Amino acid sequence: TNLPLVADTLSYCCGSCSPCNLKKMPPVLDPTKSKVDGLAFLGLSLSRRSEQGHPDSITHQTAFDFNEVIDRDYTHVFSTNDDGWLVGGGEPGPPKSYKLPAKDSAHVEIMRIGTFNPEWGGLAKEDIIKAIESGNILIPQIEVLPTAVVANQDKPPELEIRFDMVPKIPVEGEPLPINWQLRFIHNQLFKYFQFPSRFCPGAFHSTIVRKAEFRSKQDEKQYFDKCQAVINKWSLEGPKPLNTNALDEKGRPLKQSSDAQYNSGLWLFVDRENIDHY
Repeated sequence: TNLPLVADTLSYCCGSCSPCNLKKMPPVLDPTKSKVDGLAFLGLSLSRRSEQGHPDSITHQTAFDFNEVIDRDYTHVFSTNDDGWLVGGGEPGPPKSYKLPAKDSAHVEIMRIGTFNPEWGGLAKEDIIKAIESGNILIPQIEVLPTAVVANQDKPPELEIRFDMVPKIPVEGEPLPINWQLRFIHNQLFKYFQFPSRFCPGAFHSTIVRKAEFRSKQDEKQYFDKCQAVINKWSLEGPKPLNTNALDEKGRPLKQSSDAQYNSGLWLFVDRENIDHY
């Protein structure tokens, strides 16, 4: 790895994300040319099938079991959004749960694309794949570590698993920060791609659940204490590659290549429930 290049890329800021952007600015690069909103993005897939979740969930990583940081029995959480738990296998539906049945959609957005239609302000899928496969954007082996479980600023809040870079600024002579790969890839993508609907997702995170209401302040504290204990356990184990075996978008093994040990990469999503390309 070219360490000066890495350090320079980690320090680059796109200028449009919070908290870097202190002014109220439109979230996309050019709102006047961003015609149709959409959910396509490049990011990490953190989905993992579990017995408690939806039977059609797909396993894309086995490094972290997010059932450890959810409250599926509603011991501390009183209510959530209608789509319930988005991670830990997703929502199974009746009779196991009475939220909208849905597969595990755990993910981390790195660059929001919106749509694959340039006339709408998006970016053609073929151009994304060509750029990634050309080698112009360097994709390192991705090893990550959850750094916190937090409630965001929404009312009621989303609960999120954070993947912050720690420390925030690389220190010369020291190992690269935890989760450095996410910012390294993100900043390259934002330098390379210029299209109206380009969007910075802010802090790297995976949403656990939306509109979380706790039974009491004490229950809220107990829930986050439980999550912190899990974060501490994962921290002792250190960053991990998400995939040790090459898998396709359906979770099926791929044929091994000469670089078979490097399988923790990017996924191209149509939306959080549908992956188009690895």
